[in-house]
Amino acid sequence: MRTKILGLAVSSLFLMSFSAAHAEDCDLKYTLKGWAAFYKTYNGTGTVSCPSGKTAKVKLSLKAGGFTFGAYEVTDGKGKIRGVRNIGDIYGSSFMMDGDAGFIKSVEGRWAPKGSQTRTLSGKGKGYDIGWSLGSLNIEKL
Repeated sequence: MRTKILGLAVSSLFLMSFSAAHAEDCDLKYTLKGWAAFYKTYNGTGTVSCPSGKTAKVKLSLKAGGFTFGAYEVTDGKGKIRGVRNIGDIYGSSFMMDGDAGFIKSVEGRWAPKGSQTRTLSGKGKGYDIGWSLGSLNIEKL
């Protein structure tokens, strides 16, 4: 009986570590530039790097609406894409909520879930802006 319980515990630990090993959290470094007047549109580029050594150059675009005004450029954007099983999982569109504020120096924050993934972005830059919005974030191959 004791051997069966020990065998079951060891095999379940092996299966848990095997399934969890496939999903990883990847880093995103990006730049964005755009404007907003109730409608927001921003475009930019970035690099995704994963702990497994896989990297990808990406094109970012977002479209949103809400209480948002201004124009700014994100020059120091950092993000996390959690739950990546293979590098192709990073591409596609997802729902997004964001907020930004600044007068000369600007900051932003963005949350974008996509299925079992979570994308969080935050950046610093320059411009004049204030607001929050809901919309979509699209990540494509560059």
